[in-house]
Amino acid sequence: MHDTTVYAQRRRNFRALHQQGCFLLPNPWDIGGAVRLERLGYQAIASSSAACALALGRTDYHITLAQALDHLRLLVNATQLPVNADFEDGFADEPERVADNVRAAIATGIAGISIEDRNGGQLHERARAIERVAAARAAIADAGADVVLVARTEAYLQGHTDPGPVIERLQAFAAAGADCLYAPGVEDMGAIRDIVRAVAPKPVNVLLHGRQMQVGELAGAGVRRVSLGGALAGAAWRAFEAAARQFLEHGTLQSRG
Repeated sequence: MHDTTVYAQRRRNFRALHQQGCFLLPNPWDIGGAVRLERLGYQAIASSSAACALALGRTDYHITLAQALDHLRLLVNATQLPVNADFEDGFADEPERVADNVRAAIATGIAGISIEDRNGGQLHERARAIERVAAARAAIADAGADVVLVARTEAYLQGHTDPGPVIERLQAFAAAGADCLYAPGVEDMGAIRDIVRAVAPKPVNVLLHGRQMQVGELAGAGVRRVSLGGALAGAAWRAFEAAARQFLEHGTLQSRG
């Protein structure tokens, strides 16, 4: 178990990463993955609710608050790196409950936390979405913890690909206290540049979502951080299943790790 001094230093390190340049934020789901990523030289890691769900034999958006908190403790205690929490929709609709749950997440030792505007299969109404970001900001302030608040809109993932309303929502989140803005699913470089300009000087996270996307180009567009979401877990599980099928169907296993 780490003390609050260690957490505070990790949080300072994490915030500093957002000040300039572009850093990579991979998403492990277990102790071994977190340790390997630290040894490889990454400067920070993030949880992935999808990866956590897969490791628990569930599907995305089907883990409980308790499971999410346990998962965050596991990652925080596995590594010396700052950990950004994928905290889904805050595991609540009402801003007050979002604030309570954010406080519980902060207690695990995380350095950053992402809150979505997803409401089931749709988006929260704009005013409610803004209230939820403001509640998360207040919870961080009440805790006295310098945790980076990432506000993300699921608009692109819900099929709303007009960048205008997306940008307006991200700007509103920034005004409500978000430190970093995120619209997973955006792939068009023109839209990404527009988002970066619209919320500047606050940093933007981009999900490496399409095969054509390149970190160098994203960095050139002013993106501060690039994450993988559940893609790393997806790649690992596909390799696992392919090897297991080979063993089952052919009685061989060509690669050993």
